[in-house]
Amino acid sequence: MKFRVLTKFRVLTKFRHRRTQAALLAAALCFLPSLTGCSSSGGGSSSNTTAATSNGAVKVTIQNFIYHPSALKVSPGTTITVTNQDSTPHTLTANDKSFDTGNIAPGKSATFTAPSKSGTYAYTCTIHPNMHGVLTVS
Repeated sequence: MKFRVLTKFRVLTKFRHRRTQAALLAAALCFLPSLTGCSSSGGGSSSNTTAATSNGAVKVTIQNFIYHPSALKVSPGTTITVTNQDSTPHTLTANDKSFDTGNIAPGKSATFTAPSKSGTYAYTCTIHPNMHGVLTVS
């Protein structure tokens, strides 16, 4: 009788252990996309071309936690429009605070003016600091 009770206990313990492993694996698989959504193998920048329209306006799109394009080359005083196509708010803020869009809600846009002083300005999303790019004013 003791042997039979011990065997049932081992079977139940083994079953619970497998169920726990399956639950942990499922949770990890569900959590993984949220980690990769905020990270980027390219450091938050995958596109390196300036997006200028025919009238000289410059547009930046935020999509999948990446600035498109991430490297901009503009003239001093250029107006830059930033459109957020993600499902969470973002910013485009110079590291030296010389420009800042403020929070841009999902589906919304904001504009800022490039600095009047020539130079290279690194920028980031203050909400998601792994997102970054560079604005070159010349």
